[in-house]
Amino acid sequence: MSGTSEGPTPTADLDRSAVTDSDHTIYHRVFAAAPLAMAVVDREGLVGSANAAFGELLGTEPEALTGRIAADLVDLSSDARTWHAYREVLSGRQARLRCTRRMKRPTGHSVWVQVTVVPLSDSGPGVLLSVADISARRELQARLRHLQMHDPVTRLPNRTLFFERLTAALEPESYEMGGTGRIGLCYLDLDGFKAVNDTLGHRVGDRLLAAVAERLTRVAEEAGYARAGAPLVARLGGDEFALLVEDSTGTEQLADLAESALRALECPFDLAGQRLSLTASIGVVERQAAGTTATGLMQAADTTLYWAKADGKARWTLFDPERNAHRMTRQALSSTLRPAIERGEFALEYQPLVGLEDGRLSGVEALVRWHHPQFGTLTPNRFITLAEEDGSIVQLGRWVLATACRQTRRWQLEHPAGPPIFVSVNVAVRQVWDSDLVADVAETLAETGLAPHLLQLELTESAVMGSAGRPLQALQALSDMGVRIAIDDFGTGYSNLAYLSRLPVSALKLDGSFVRGFQYEGDKTPAITPNPADEVVVEAMIQLAHRLGLTVTAECVETSAQATRLRRIGCDTGQGWLYSRPVPPDRISELLGERAYAAGKP
Repeated sequence: MSGTSEGPTPTADLDRSAVTDSDHTIYHRVFAAAPLAMAVVDREGLVGSANAAFGELLGTEPEALTGRIAADLVDLSSDARTWHAYREVLSGRQARLRCTRRMKRPTGHSVWVQVTVVPLSDSGPGVLLSVADISARRELQARLRHLQMHDPVTRLPNRTLFFERLTAALEPESYEMGGTGRIGLCYLDLDGFKAVNDTLGHRVGDRLLAAVAERLTRVAEEAGYARAGAPLVARLGGDEFALLVEDSTGTEQLADLAESALRALECPFDLAGQRLSLTASIGVVERQAAGTTATGLMQAADTTLYWAKADGKARWTLFDPERNAHRMTRQALSSTLRPAIERGEFALEYQPLVGLEDGRLSGVEALVRWHHPQFGTLTPNRFITLAEEDGSIVQLGRWVLATACRQTRRWQLEHPAGPPIFVSVNVAVRQVWDSDLVADVAETLAETGLAPHLLQLELTESAVMGSAGRPLQALQALSDMGVRIAIDDFGTGYSNLAYLSRLPVSALKLDGSFVRGFQYEGDKTPAITPNPADEVVVEAMIQLAHRLGLTVTAECVETSAQATRLRRIGCDTGQGWLYSRPVPPDRISELLGERAYAAGKP
């Protein structure tokens, strides 16, 4: 064995060199003939060589590009981020750069290109810069985006594009660089459009939508003549449109825009032989852009559009913060009603019912109060309607009935010397329909020990008049039980006096509007202009009620002159601030302890 080591033979080295030279020749030919514009750039950023396609792109011979600064040829230094990445690739610290640029061809038209810069090798002399024309791809992407962002029926921007523009307009950099810093929105809905689709078909409906879009676009263009840009008109879906005003100047500008839109839609539409007329409702919102979100702006616009519809349609309505606060409060109350009953947030106050003849306390009306943890003490007009709407009036009504009866029985036991007082409890119609009111009353009376004749149930006139079926049966059963039935606010509804003889009613409560309009004796400066006719009507009602065996209570008695006149014409009982405001149970206990209750004594 030989002690010398084996190594590559000279023949092998020659073969490898030949292959390498051959490869270089091939690479050079490919580089020169490639349709893709390419250039070799050294580590200093200078063009070492460029192919024919690169020269054609720039309108010069490729040899003329040698030694030129490559970044200037394809605009790589126009923004700091791209320039930094390019320098990193040149220095070998970054593997690749890819960016998009708009270049102007020697012919004068611009093209979109994609510039790619990659190292030739780990330790090579520089980088390879290539430029690909992507104009066709960009054009296709633009067409696809347009289709994606526009409504096919009206060709207006659709909901997606609208929210993109709205979100961008609310970015701080959009309004902090100048302008008014405000934003406005007209949110429009066509009145009765569904009927057009249902009766004439969707084809006519689509034509109508397209015609509406044309008119709104003209309105926006006319509004934009004196400004830097016209409002954006978009179709948000169905028959809903929006006009977005960036850099708005105030509510007056938005009101003018909304008024112009309504006028533009007033003229009938002629659609292939169909002559159609329609109106629109518009919600208008205008506010500072700072602190406003797209969601918040749209919620306000939607609320205001609802107001426009509720107020009669064919109009525009401006967003009202106070009205919205009331609406939000209503929603908050509605959502917490049932839990509030379970948490014991309700309490009863009692307003005395005083005999006009002897001035003695004969009964009390139970009035519910809601001690809300956020909104304070609320009177029934703030929540009873809500309770009726969501059905919680049944649960609340049971609690009121039981609490009032229990308290009245307690007064009776605490003051056995005098005649017991009765308690009057309001009952909603839904309590009659949605619960077994008769069973509830019977159970409550049995549980509390209160005599039936010491309970009076008040129903509104509109609920009692014309009653038939279950309500009438319930009223009759309660009357047979000994419970008194009273008609509250009498004189404001049907006032069907003849029907009273067929109802199991024992008392009428005259609405306060009659008492307020009385001819005051001794009152030279009444707050309300006296109406002698009211006194005649009240006296007639009292006489008729007495002939039917009914007692009469006058509500809202505020002056001694009113009380005196009511007593002279035969009214039995008075209720109002002359005697007392609604008070807690302990105050009624004090009054009962006094054994007499003079008229006018607080």
